[in-house]
Amino acid sequence: MRVEATKLPGVVIIEPQVFGDERGFFLESYHEKRYREEAGISETFVQDNRSHSAKDVLRGIHFQKTKPQGKLVQVTQGEVFDVAVDINPQSETFTQWVGVSLSGSNHLQFYIPPGYGHAFLVKSDTADFQYKCTEFYYPDDETSVIWNDPDIGIDWPTTSPKLSEKDGHAMTLNKLLKQ
Repeated sequence: MRVEATKLPGVVIIEPQVFGDERGFFLESYHEKRYREEAGISETFVQDNRSHSAKDVLRGIHFQKTKPQGKLVQVTQGEVFDVAVDINPQSETFTQWVGVSLSGSNHLQFYIPPGYGHAFLVKSDTADFQYKCTEFYYPDDETSVIWNDPDIGIDWPTTSPKLSEKDGHAMTLNKLLKQ
């Protein structure tokens, strides 16, 4: 397993060891002791989720206000551009973001600790996205930041994503924090 630190504290890109031959491949998608020791992920995961999305679907920028979720994300089919955003106004990296291409063929994983915003854009015809969470999902605690917030300035590989109604009506991070 190879772990790459990013400019955002605690946000890492993980390349698991893949064993492959003409029959296919095998990889460990999570090993609690190794991920704690090698990737610095000390949180306990309590929920696994999976989504299937079409090309140009953008989900996010999501986070839970009082019950933040850490997420270990991966794509099992297709390709997405995945993003972590620092939403903590007291942080030295506030409004900075990191993006990575995750795909069923590169097997990369992305760990986003509790307290960050998360989003992804589907680049392939479809994508299956799986993630482990460190906190349960509480719909009443979740909020969204608008995908094209100019203060964050994510360099999305599209200008016209397909959004949910909620994500399409999201506010900028600064407006949201002033509420």
